[in-house]
Amino acid sequence: MNTYPNVFNPSKTWLWQGFPISYQTQGTNGPAVILVHGFGASWWHWRKNIPVLAENYRVYAIDLIGFGGSAKPQPGEKITYTLETWGQQVADFCREVVGEPAFLVGNSIGCIVAMQAAVSNPDIALGTALLNCSLRLLHDRKRLSLPWTKRVGAPILQKLLSIPAVGDFFFNQLAKPKTVKKILLQAYGNGDTVTDELVDILMTPAKDAGAAAVFLAFTAYSSGPLPEDLLPVLPCPAIILWGTADPWEPIDLGRELANFPQVQKFILLEGVGHCPQDEAPELVNSILQDWMSEQPPSIPLS
Repeated sequence: MNTYPNVFNPSKTWLWQGFPISYQTQGTNGPAVILVHGFGASWWHWRKNIPVLAENYRVYAIDLIGFGGSAKPQPGEKITYTLETWGQQVADFCREVVGEPAFLVGNSIGCIVAMQAAVSNPDIALGTALLNCSLRLLHDRKRLSLPWTKRVGAPILQKLLSIPAVGDFFFNQLAKPKTVKKILLQAYGNGDTVTDELVDILMTPAKDAGAAAVFLAFTAYSSGPLPEDLLPVLPCPAIILWGTADPWEPIDLGRELANFPQVQKFILLEGVGHCPQDEAPELVNSILQDWMSEQPPSIPLS
């Protein structure tokens, strides 16, 4: 159950390429901020951040197409589920709904989406904040550096999951409360933050028609931009926050992203896992507010 019943109004809907996109917004003053969730999540993953940031910012949290309350069209028909697609969605949302440049804040693959949006549409981004950025370790260009078991095993698993019956069975086994909770307990440094509410937030959209196909389409996606491709050409300043207890995105590799000149700060969050905004919102909210307040004012979109 949602423990914030009096904080949020019903989700709003924006039509993008003919598909309904769900988003939440709060705040009436200050620069705009767009929050971009990670794989399999939704705007609800920012429920602990939206009200606090909205005290000084106009906050928008969007459900990427294929996730949350947004449409889940069949992959490959009218939509391809790629980071470029999601990046364009965020950029179009900034122009059509927000109406001015915004700070783009992402978690996990949401970081790549935010950077892609900024790189392909430089006029929409005031800055990017990256929370445990996906390193995309199963990308085609990175597999040679992996242990041979993962280097060989990942493509085999992808081929198996591309068989409809196998893929659907795998998704149905994965999309169970006990399984989701077990995965979250691995990803979060503090198990106490893995609540029934959090499990429900992730489980509810997984029941939608088309959710399995979207999930399987992304598991087969091994191309597209890497963070080290986007950071050198990022047209705006960046800050990186990294939970040191993240089992999926190694901190030692994450540190390498701090070497790019666009990165103003690289901040370690000790003992925090893969989703700092949910596990340590008091830290994340304070850091984001301080950093955004240091940036120059926006110039209206033309």
